[in-house]
Amino acid sequence: MSFFSRKNKKEETEVVPVLPESIYEAGVLELQDIIAPAALQINSNYLRLGEKFTRTIFVFAYPRFLAVNWFSPVINLDKVFDISIFIHPTDTAMILRQLQKKVAEVQSQIHMREEKGLVRDPILDTAYQDLEELRDKLQQAQERLFSFGLYITIYADNPEELDKTEIEIRSLLESRLVYAKPALFQQSDGFGSTLPLGDDKLSVHSRMNSSPLSSIFPFVSFDLTSNKGILYGVNRHNNSLILFDRFSLDNYNSVIFAKSGAGKSYFSKLEILRSLMFDVDVIVIDPEREYEYLAEVVDGRYINISLASHHHINPFDLPVAREDESPADVLRSNTVNLVGFFRIMLGGLTPEEDAILDRAITETYASRDITPDSDFSRTTPPILSDLELVLANLEGGGGLAQRLRKYTQGAWAGFINQPTNVDISKKLTVFSIRDMEDELRPIAMYLIVHFIWNSVRQKLKKRLLVVDEAWWMMKEEDGASFLFGIAKRARKYYLGLTTITQDVSDFLNSPYGKPIITNSSMQLLLKQSPANINVLKETFNLTEEEKFLLLESDVGEGIFFAGLKHVAIKVIGSYTEDQIITSDPAQLLAIRKAREEVAKDGI
Repeated sequence: MSFFSRKNKKEETEVVPVLPESIYEAGVLELQDIIAPAALQINSNYLRLGEKFTRTIFVFAYPRFLAVNWFSPVINLDKVFDISIFIHPTDTAMILRQLQKKVAEVQSQIHMREEKGLVRDPILDTAYQDLEELRDKLQQAQERLFSFGLYITIYADNPEELDKTEIEIRSLLESRLVYAKPALFQQSDGFGSTLPLGDDKLSVHSRMNSSPLSSIFPFVSFDLTSNKGILYGVNRHNNSLILFDRFSLDNYNSVIFAKSGAGKSYFSKLEILRSLMFDVDVIVIDPEREYEYLAEVVDGRYINISLASHHHINPFDLPVAREDESPADVLRSNTVNLVGFFRIMLGGLTPEEDAILDRAITETYASRDITPDSDFSRTTPPILSDLELVLANLEGGGGLAQRLRKYTQGAWAGFINQPTNVDISKKLTVFSIRDMEDELRPIAMYLIVHFIWNSVRQKLKKRLLVVDEAWWMMKEEDGASFLFGIAKRARKYYLGLTTITQDVSDFLNSPYGKPIITNSSMQLLLKQSPANINVLKETFNLTEEEKFLLLESDVGEGIFFAGLKHVAIKVIGSYTEDQIITSDPAQLLAIRKAREEVAKDGI
């Protein structure tokens, strides 16, 4: 126990005990001590809380009619402020007595004007009608009357910004004949009224019945959500969830534009992971081996396409004709696509070479008894060497055969001159082209997409096809044309096409770039570079504010378009999802080290 001494009037020393409880209470740190600002300055029309300035304004006048959502422009204003709405119920019997007196006063004024022969006053007539209507509804319990208080506390970094924000909010309100003013010399009470304490210290009230009161419903904002679908992110404007089902739109396609490191692959992998839970099959073309771990975690299939790989795709494979298709149409369509494929492989064709190649492909198929009149569902398709042999024996085809030789006998022979030995029967299939030489990447992407398209057409099922770094295909006109054809026809086969690119200029400079965008009901724009922002602004009709939002966004932030709606989005994954889909080198290194330590402990 502690003591301190003091002297009484007789100069005698008195020992007074200091209880341990008092010492403890004096040193206790409470919640209000933690959240309180470092300093507080109270002025007549604002408060200073540390480095922030605040001002509270209150609404004191309303029009005769209030439209639904009249308060929405203020709620959706991109400023920092707090809003408090106080609704105090009143005694209906007391209000009815007051209204009876008021009706008598108004009626008396009307009679006095009539006796004096004055012209009818529409203000008095309207007041009389409103009072009588309100009395009837209160008496019949159709309405109730409330004392209503609306307070707004604005935050800013300096008084000038505070004035500017106040003028903006008051202008929005006054455009709807709602008038507000600052709580002069009551800023402390005003600030206390907007704290989450439910304490109405200002007590500036207006009488309002139920119908107009409901028009101020505060939980309205630019929103993008539905009753079903997956979580794409959080609305940056109001922190609501963006829940959406891409398969509920006119088409199921999407495009993603972002600079390197802005989070486009992260978003794509997050959508894939969540879509798999809704029985959606997903196929991915992966240019940088970013989806390998995701495929491993969900028991998917990872297929590496490269010169040294044991996985092969034969471009001459034919899909089985559907009930609404004839074998002749399937063969003709595949022949046209093959001509486009060889145009990319051979670096372009003259009209004569185009015609020769078309004939050679037909004869190559015929050599395996594949004709428009035959059933080729169980026939073994030819390979590239068969086409080379036909061209070598065809008049004018010797040059084309020579150009094909590097793909059949040269260093690139193992690439496509083999029967197909891959399938996409798993829920998630990833085709990797990271180890493919840059010169062959457009060819590989076209070949993979062509194989996927043929497989998709065989069986109707809900699927997603993700083409990452799609600008590789867009570099070649035939590749871009083929991708656009899939975008137009994907809906018929219950397929959603997702094209992802960081090279916006190459994508949009292609004649098929904008058509692919217009055929995509979903678009995502993440952080952009200044070099591309003006092109995107024009393409997507962005405002200046949205343009700067994209320039200043952080990783995983941007603008999400779905149909005719768009919102500012922040992509957020759970901890477990983040560990599976992250592409951050620092995180990947830490995860790898953790796995190695676990493996050592297991040993």
